[in-house]
Amino acid sequence: MRAMVLEHPTADGPPPLVPRDRNDVRAGSGELVLEVMACAACRTDLQLVRGDLAAHRLPVIPGHQVVGQVAEVGAGVKDWTVGDRAGAFWLASSCESCAACRAGRENLCPDARFTGWDVDGGYANRMTARANFALRLPVGRPDDLAPLLCGGVIGYRALKRSGIQPGGRLGLYGFGASASLAIQVARSWGCEIYVATRAERDRERAIEMGATWAGAATEQPPVRLDAAVTFAPVGSVVVAALKALERGATVAINAIHLDQIPAFDYDDLWWERSITSVANVTRQDAREFLALAEKVGIETNPIPYPLAEARQALGDLEAGAIGAGAAVLQT
Repeated sequence: MRAMVLEHPTADGPPPLVPRDRNDVRAGSGELVLEVMACAACRTDLQLVRGDLAAHRLPVIPGHQVVGQVAEVGAGVKDWTVGDRAGAFWLASSCESCAACRAGRENLCPDARFTGWDVDGGYANRMTARANFALRLPVGRPDDLAPLLCGGVIGYRALKRSGIQPGGRLGLYGFGASASLAIQVARSWGCEIYVATRAERDRERAIEMGATWAGAATEQPPVRLDAAVTFAPVGSVVVAALKALERGATVAINAIHLDQIPAFDYDDLWWERSITSVANVTRQDAREFLALAEKVGIETNPIPYPLAEARQALGDLEAGAIGAGAAVLQT
């Protein structure tokens, strides 16, 4: 099998992925082998190859937004057959027995494992996935579906964690690929959307996508917000969002890696405002979001790259050349 492999993270130069021919994978008990059709690149992949996100194992094949076709079914698997289309996403497995898992919070499981971090992911033409963590996918082209499986799902969970209600005033801080999907969800809920982001082109795009207002990254919107989600991995943006909140409202931080949050006045937190992180996603999040994406017709704007150009895809993502789109590797 062919794969783009991370062997040693580096902070400088081209993203350090190397092409490797590996022995073909086989399905163990409870597993599927997927023929990868498309795998979207994510900023988390970039943070992993740059060393911002500490590696859990090396070498590793990144990639956790995978659309594939079932090529082999392992022992004990009853509900998948060869030829089915399946998705693999960030959560590769959990213990399914701890207090968090029993409470439906498998994203917080201490023994959770993550695709492309703990286990090999989709920057390859084949991969394995736990059958009971693979996702049934809606109808659509693989390139269109792959970006939904991380940026879309985590954005959806962030909206839920923010407590935004239909028709509420929502702030989105940063406006990359994940926020471009979240705004489509929020619009389907009838929210007023206020976007704060650094680039003028992103502010213009936010207005085109239905935002009521768009301003600079730390600019205060013209109204108090009922909830906010920060997508930019910058701590100062969290403080800016907190300052914009109505009493009792929440900022949800949609980031697996964030630089230091600067000091802020307690008055900005007073009146029961809160800050919460968004840690991973659950299978239920993914099922709910995929059903919603199909219902409302969420668009992802995929930008295709051959698998062999994974380094270029991540380099373009790092340089900001992807914009509102999603780099999608094709095998």
